[in-house]
Amino acid sequence: MKLADFDYQLPQQLIAQHPARERTASRLLHLDGRSGKLSDLAFADLPGLVEARDAVVLNDTRVIKARLFGRKASGGRVELFIERIAGEYEALGLMRAGHSPKPGTRLSVGDGAAVEVLGREEDLYRVRFAEPVAAVLERCGNVPLPPYITHRPGPEDRERYQTVYARNPGAVAAPTAGLHFDEAMLKKVAEKGASISTITLHVGAGTFLPVRAEIIEQHRMHKEHYEIPPGTHDAIAGRRVLAVGTTTLRALETAALTGAQSGETDLFIHPGFRFRVVERLLTNFHLPRSSLLMLVSAFGGLENIRRAYAHAIRERYRFFSYGDAMLIEKAA
Repeated sequence: MKLADFDYQLPQQLIAQHPARERTASRLLHLDGRSGKLSDLAFADLPGLVEARDAVVLNDTRVIKARLFGRKASGGRVELFIERIAGEYEALGLMRAGHSPKPGTRLSVGDGAAVEVLGREEDLYRVRFAEPVAAVLERCGNVPLPPYITHRPGPEDRERYQTVYARNPGAVAAPTAGLHFDEAMLKKVAEKGASISTITLHVGAGTFLPVRAEIIEQHRMHKEHYEIPPGTHDAIAGRRVLAVGTTTLRALETAALTGAQSGETDLFIHPGFRFRVVERLLTNFHLPRSSLLMLVSAFGGLENIRRAYAHAIRERYRFFSYGDAMLIEKAA
């Protein structure tokens, strides 16, 4: 398939720059992948769509303050976006600078924390901190808002760009479908008799990277670490699985393909993929030409998703990380 098959025109004003007033105040577009039927709902209606046979699975990764600003020893400005912590003192990250830093380049970030560039590994730089990485990020880091959100992170973002059930630090982007839940909503879902369990997949910076291959099958996904606890494996057995977010779906489908309940996944899901576990997907609206749009097109049906996105634009839904949600029933 061609990259152009996954393009669409989105009015700039529909890109949500701030979250809804309350977490559960978003809208919900329900797509039945078998019939193609679309229903305009509120996210507060979700418990009415959940049954006792459902297993709701959440991604409990916690977003770290991954963006650091600083300078080289030569004085040039630099932005370091930590993609992955690779040890107590080392990390891999994207770097923006006037000139690509060479191995041995010394940086000063945040309040003067010292960092040395060790080398380059494909698109990422390996860097060594003079003190524990986690401590520097907590003290000096900024919330890693996506590039299409134009304001500087504030106190609202520190709270709302994090799910209420975030537990395991390591993500550099939020699993955004989960941002719509508050504790009361989770309780309502549980009261319907559905099981609620978690996986962990640390969302990487690659989630923002565009697909560049014109023939999409030639695209290679970035790797992300995932873990599926034994309790979650047991909870989904024999139930209708509702994955909250594309990251949850990728972790569950990776385990079904490989048999590994933890490890690294670079699973690229596009039309033609055979889903083995997930039957329902709660997700946000995704960028044009992105791997996430390809995933939902595989799940809900390409023509169904095209119609759903055109409908969402006409009805003025809010798009992307702070936007509205979709509940997709798997296509035949």
